[in-house]
Amino acid sequence: MTQSKSGLSLLWRILLSTSIAITILFAVMGVILQDQFLRLASFNFEDEMHAGFQAYDSLWKARADQLGSVGQVLSRMPDVRAAFSTGDPATIRDTAGEVWDKIAQPGTLFLVADPKGQVVAASGLDPAALRELPFVATAARSFPKQARGFVVLGGKLYQIVVTPVYVASGNEAALINVLVAGILVDAELGRELKAATGGTEFAFFVEGKVAASTLEPAAERAMIPGKTSQQIDLAGEQYYQFVSPLLDLDGKPVGELRILRSLEAVRARVASARTRLFLLWVLAVLAGIGLTYLLARRLLRPVQALDAAAAEIAKGNYQVRVPVEGHDEMARLAETFNSMSTSIQTGREELIRQERISTIGRLSTSIVHDLRNPLAAIYGGAEMLVDTDLSPEQVRRLAANIYKASRQIQSLLQELGDVRVGRTQGREVCRLREVVMAAYETLATTAEANGVSVSIEVPAEIELPLDRSPMERVFQNLLGNAIEAMPDGGSVSVIARVLGSAIEVSVEDTGPGIPKAIAGHLFEPFVTAGKKNGMGLGLALSRKTVLSHGGEMWTEDKADGARFVLRLPV
Repeated sequence: MTQSKSGLSLLWRILLSTSIAITILFAVMGVILQDQFLRLASFNFEDEMHAGFQAYDSLWKARADQLGSVGQVLSRMPDVRAAFSTGDPATIRDTAGEVWDKIAQPGTLFLVADPKGQVVAASGLDPAALRELPFVATAARSFPKQARGFVVLGGKLYQIVVTPVYVASGNEAALINVLVAGILVDAELGRELKAATGGTEFAFFVEGKVAASTLEPAAERAMIPGKTSQQIDLAGEQYYQFVSPLLDLDGKPVGELRILRSLEAVRARVASARTRLFLLWVLAVLAGIGLTYLLARRLLRPVQALDAAAAEIAKGNYQVRVPVEGHDEMARLAETFNSMSTSIQTGREELIRQERISTIGRLSTSIVHDLRNPLAAIYGGAEMLVDTDLSPEQVRRLAANIYKASRQIQSLLQELGDVRVGRTQGREVCRLREVVMAAYETLATTAEANGVSVSIEVPAEIELPLDRSPMERVFQNLLGNAIEAMPDGGSVSVIARVLGSAIEVSVEDTGPGIPKAIAGHLFEPFVTAGKKNGMGLGLALSRKTVLSHGGEMWTEDKADGARFVLRLPV
């Protein structure tokens, strides 16, 4: 996979960017969902409060209907009507007592009063403590219909139904008594309401005091009359509060009902929902990242194949090809890459072929150039021997020149063969000055023709083991390059000195110097500049010869001209 400057692959860059986008998207969605959930929880909470009030209202109406039915039944019983018609309190109490004993339950209240509100008979309440019922006059406004409401009797809160009892009197019905049926509002009623609403708390307030409640004693004591705010704190716990008045028979408030719902449960549900949302968010993000990773790997598989193929081409394997799958952009890119690889391979093969032809031509030119001088000496000497009558001394001199030139040609051919197979010649102890002078003798005429003076400062006593002929070629190359670089004259100096266990030889000239374009590649094959002849093998072969002697060869910077330095072990 292609690496970026930061070291991350394309797959991981896609994965990271996509993961960040997915995380942000899911975070925004999480915030929106959480807000919607809180709104829904708030609506549900309010619905629970209204449901609590509706449960109370339904229960109150059901109990009122029950009380009303009881009053209607009692008022229509013959025995009761007959007893009420006598007007005798004792008869009324006895008859009512017999009936009430059969239907009375704990917490129920039954009263009989005359039309003015005077209590005639009572069950569930001490008649001596209650002699008059002021609300009868108020209930009379609704007669002959029943009147319903809340009243406080004996310091307790009752839900009552007042039923009138009429008897026929001529053409009209006369009101003879009033039946009052009631149920005590107590903790039992509160528990019944709490069970019906799934845990909603109820508290009944009368005259600034709690008449009945489902709250814990500590919370009940913390209740403050008249405090009707929606949220209240009771004994360290937060409650949401709904307040409804308790109306008497005249429709006036006689107390209040408080419906309370603990906020702790709601907060626990909200916290639990937030935790679930967070876990779902984390799972969604991880699933998104995993899916992105799988899809990215699938999509980048062709890119990986291209990357691997490009690496192979960089190594020189031009036969590599990538598979073409499908007909999309990546498939077209793969086809283009394969076409490019084919073109590179074809072009490289053609370049190699042309380079080989060019190398053969340049090598031929170099060999011809190197052989020209010794062949000219052989040809000239042989011509003089054939066409001229020479003295024995002259014949010996020409024969020596011909022999020397032929040896030079043989040495050149042997050196080329050794370079090809990596073989070295036998070494002999030579005087370095004689080697340098022998190299210069073949170039003396050319130096004189170009006006170049050559100074050789090599002590005669320096001796070291050398392959003589190859080393002569080294100095011939260095001196020949220097002389050829100064066609308008100049000077060349060869200086040798002993440095411990090595001999250092410098060849300096006053020519134009080494071009910067080839300075770093000077000792590579076929590197040349400014020469009419040669193919750039001289310095490469010369350095190889010096290295084979265990030495080193390099160039040094010089203000004017060029300086080559050789170091050879003694």
